[in-house]
Amino acid sequence: MFGSVLDPERVFDSMWAMDRTRVRRRRLTIGLTAAIVAGAWAGPFVDVVRGDPERAPVASIGYVVREGDTLWSIVETLRPGQDPRPAVDAILAANHLETRALVPGQVLLVPTSS
Repeated sequence: MFGSVLDPERVFDSMWAMDRTRVRRRRLTIGLTAAIVAGAWAGPFVDVVRGDPERAPVASIGYVVREGDTLWSIVETLRPGQDPRPAVDAILAANHLETRALVPGQVLLVPTSS
């Protein structure tokens, strides 16, 4: 017993202590990972709860373009006495038009709310 190679007092002497820095890094890594995961889940959830106003359906009518029609003349025909500029912009946005060139026979969606 007294001549034993294993000394109980030496076992604790050989243990190394864990750095505080390693614990802090581990906590920081876990916290950042949790925040990223929570953010990834929160984004779509907030969109569903809040709703997307850009995707809200807008009442519109269809208009078939005739020879010589312009967006301005279409709006003046459908909404006499109103400023045609906001309505022209709404038609461009609703139909995803990049130019104001129209083709006879083309069907345009004309929003009725603007």
